[in-house]
Amino acid sequence: MSYEFDREEYSRRIRWFTDARFGLFIHWGLYSIPARGEWVQSEERIPADEYAGLSREFDPAACDMRRWMEDARAAGMGYAVLTAKHHDGFCLFDSAQTDFTSVRSPAGRDFVREFLDAARAAGLRAGLYYSLIDWHHPDFPHYGDRNHPMRDNPAYSNEGRDFGRYLDYMHAQVRELCENYGKLDILWFDFSYDELRGEAWRAGELVDMVRSLQPGIIINNRLEVSGEGFGSLAECRPTPWHGDFVTPECIVPPRGLFDAQGDPLCWESCVTMNNHWGFCAADGFYKSAPMLIRKLVECVSKGGNMLLNVGPDASGRFPERAREILYEIGAWMDKNSDSILGCGPSGLEKPEFGRYTRRGDRLYVHIFDNTIGPLPLYGVDRERIASVRRLCDRSEVPISKSWVHSDYPELAFADLGPDPMLPDMTDTVLEVRLK
Repeated sequence: MSYEFDREEYSRRIRWFTDARFGLFIHWGLYSIPARGEWVQSEERIPADEYAGLSREFDPAACDMRRWMEDARAAGMGYAVLTAKHHDGFCLFDSAQTDFTSVRSPAGRDFVREFLDAARAAGLRAGLYYSLIDWHHPDFPHYGDRNHPMRDNPAYSNEGRDFGRYLDYMHAQVRELCENYGKLDILWFDFSYDELRGEAWRAGELVDMVRSLQPGIIINNRLEVSGEGFGSLAECRPTPWHGDFVTPECIVPPRGLFDAQGDPLCWESCVTMNNHWGFCAADGFYKSAPMLIRKLVECVSKGGNMLLNVGPDASGRFPERAREILYEIGAWMDKNSDSILGCGPSGLEKPEFGRYTRRGDRLYVHIFDNTIGPLPLYGVDRERIASVRRLCDRSEVPISKSWVHSDYPELAFADLGPDPMLPDMTDTVLEVRLK
């Protein structure tokens, strides 16, 4: 029997996600101890038994998930996703399938449970990241695999390894996450490559199990693709394991994303705050809060979400610079979140001075660069304008009647006043109510 995609049911389950628009990604695990990024085991070709020794040190006494979620809420985020298991195979949850977990480390804690409890208490939607690959498990392909730490070491031959046994293990762990922790809003798989795609993961069986245990959950597209590639929903030939949303990584798509028939796709750009997902002590190349605010606006203006990452350190703390950036973003969101939450593309041409977002009859004008003279409201019919207000304080912005734009009668212009400096140099937002 062929799979039948239910568009109506899909639209219902994805609605909260497209309204939320802004989420927190948290990459955290043993790799926070060497502090050279989440791929350190692969990049430095560290054998599994040597790397596993880090689990005997893992005791992040300063970890307070409630504080993490307070930071997310302060930034104006609506959801959060935690790495339950990354590629190294170390689990932040209690698993009957392995001893390689935080519960059996000196920490003795189930961090997935703590995270989900804290997220729900903070009013956030909560999801879990789960790596499909596993460099710790003996049955996952070693020699010759593109990513495995022992990929170049013939001593780690694949002879005797049983991939089916690994899949049983992986499916059992996903079942534990779906059965033991209450309602999950997102399951964020990572990632498919080479021949390991779709049914190579027994993906149909996996998704059937997940949806039976977690009705309404949304699942990303990485059972089919990695950060590159869009998946079968984009091709208008959805498989039973199609993703509910596309996951461009470390890039905002140059345009919005559309399926093969030209209809908009649901997507989420996952973005690092510096240049690593996991904690890297030497990486101080942080994106500024103004840049991230503008990139969030860009995502929304193109119909997408932003999932912004923080990599906590080995003590269980967010890096201080990361927290500062979250609170800087939050100060802007506190005044301007109406232009983000529940918003999407405007259907109008992009203005030269910034971006448009829209929700219903509200057009949000994001001004990144002031103009000389009154501000042209590209694509907006003057007769349809009911009011213009600064979003931050609801103060009126008059429609300009100046002679200087008399040569452009087809455009409406907003009069921002005599000060050439914008009230908010990051992004001054106007709300235009349309008739």
